[in-house]
Amino acid sequence: MDRLLVGDVGYGKTEVAMRAIFKAVQGGKQAAMLVPTTILAQQHYETLKDRFANFPVEIAVLSRFLSRQQVKETLAKLAAGQIDVIVGTHKLLSEQVEFADLGLLVVDEEQRFGVKHKERLKQLQANVDVLTLTATPIPRTLNMSMLGVRDLSVLETPPVGRYPIQTYVLEQNEVVIQDGIRRELQRHGQVFYLHNRVHDIEQVVANLNQLVPEARVAAIHGQMTENQLERVLYDFVNREYDVLVTTSIIETGVDISNVNTLFVEDADRLGLAQLYQIRGRIGRSNQVAYAYLMYQPNKVLTEQGEQRLAAIRDFTELGSGFKIAMRDLAIRGAGNLLGKQQHGFIDSVGYDLYTTMLKEAVAKKTG
Repeated sequence: MDRLLVGDVGYGKTEVAMRAIFKAVQGGKQAAMLVPTTILAQQHYETLKDRFANFPVEIAVLSRFLSRQQVKETLAKLAAGQIDVIVGTHKLLSEQVEFADLGLLVVDEEQRFGVKHKERLKQLQANVDVLTLTATPIPRTLNMSMLGVRDLSVLETPPVGRYPIQTYVLEQNEVVIQDGIRRELQRHGQVFYLHNRVHDIEQVVANLNQLVPEARVAAIHGQMTENQLERVLYDFVNREYDVLVTTSIIETGVDISNVNTLFVEDADRLGLAQLYQIRGRIGRSNQVAYAYLMYQPNKVLTEQGEQRLAAIRDFTELGSGFKIAMRDLAIRGAGNLLGKQQHGFIDSVGYDLYTTMLKEAVAKKTG
């Protein structure tokens, strides 16, 4: 199996992955789950532990939060076959990691991994089944699936009681921020405020405290230690804070259903899939969610920046991750199937001719 599963943010891709992992472990194989961020690794680890609590499945996690000694022990157990399921960040791809009998590899948030990583995955073992999960596949992956180089499945049904996220694109504006936060507090919800620079994040916290004195504000970013990060997130989940100022560290997989308002500063600087992922952090319950994508006042946006913001504003209905990926393919071109260059010269050949040539090549290879 080399299958791409495209499902919208919060549609239950993890659920499908967990069932596949369970099946692999039942068959006596090891399963590995590769995720882009440490927070996400921790979250999947907890989810898997809860889910497989009644079964004799050994689960471990590999990330930058472990001490050297712990990493060493985990790797030894993994090689000896004492661990059934391992969840990990890029560390999983390093040379030291050896599996006793790897049967299934799940790649979560495929768009966050580079070509080098994917080549390394292929080397791991030729006969490992690969399940790739993503809401917004990168152009190259999507193109490969459309050409039949990889299998493609799409999850199209939203969970019951979901509403589309109300998305606004506007100049940064203190009144809107004030109103948005207050409206969320009135319905006892919480707010994400995305400010993607670490050096002045405390300044933002101070500003928000002035704007909305009654809100309790905290900040997280990737330069914090594990304990700080975990403590703030834990307090936030337990509603000790109302507003969480954060960098794009929350982009993937943070699942807090009580957060239903999102502000993004300098939204024109973020990529399309990234904006879509970040917006997917809210609206995960039966409340209507609001996303405000802001750019600096009087700033002239680049053409691509404008196209991206227009796309994210147009595609608000549930399940539009796939359409966004298609728009991304149109804006950026499909890239190179083999090798590391990510640019494509499709416009000079024309997409139809390109696919025909590729089909012939694939047909030739498959005899």
